[in-house]
Order: sequence, then structure tokens, then C-alpha cells
Amino acid sequence: MSPHPELFDDCRLVRPSGELDLTTTPAFARDLESARLGGDRLFLIVDLRGVTFMDGSVLDPLCAAWHDCRGRDGWIRVVHTGRGPGLVFRGVGLLTRFPRYADVGDAWLDVPADCTAMARDT
Repeated sequence: MSPHPELFDDCRLVRPSGELDLTTTPAFARDLESARLGGDRLFLIVDLRGVTFMDGSVLDPLCAAWHDCRGRDGWIRVVHTGRGPGLVFRGVGLLTRFPRYADVGDAWLDVPADCTAMARDT
């Protein structure tokens, strides 16, 4: 079985913007939960390119989404190009769980951003 669904429409996309912190993470968590409603196998891309600031409060909802997707024989992939998300993921040892993808297309195809840069960040 292919790691990708047959159609891109089978994949769900969440695109937060602005700051993700203690005050805005509850809305982000609701968006992640809504994207995961229904269906069996679940494929989810979270595009953080519009996020200007991110703290560790996003880790619980992202990890819950990761567990849910994995439990349904699917995946979650996170697009992040700025240093902020990478620093948050690296700080708690989650760069392997949430590798960096440059854009939604690369996340869809499971082509991590610069593998050399990721190795430096770990």
C-alpha cells in the first residue's frame, strides 16, 4: 500500500497564522480536531508558514494529532520554514516526529526540506 492516498482530496490541511501561544493554541487545537473528524485512514498536513511566533503550547495538540493519525494508519506532516518551529521541536526532541517540509507539496510527497540542515539541528 502506498504511503499516500489516491487523491490529494483525501488529505486534510490546517493552516494557522499569526501567533501560536497559550491564548491562541485552543483555537488551533480545535482546528486540528475538526480536521480529524470522520473517516478511517487519516492524512493531515499542518502548514505553519503563516505563523509568526510559536511556543511549546502547540506541542500537546500536535502530538495528539500525531497519535490519532498514526492510530488510523495515516500520518501528519508539518510544513515549517522559519527557525521558530524548528527550535521548539528541537528543544523537546521532536524533530524526528515533525521533520521540516518546505511546502505542502513536499509534505504530501514526504520530501523533507534540506536533510543536511535537519541533521545539523538534531
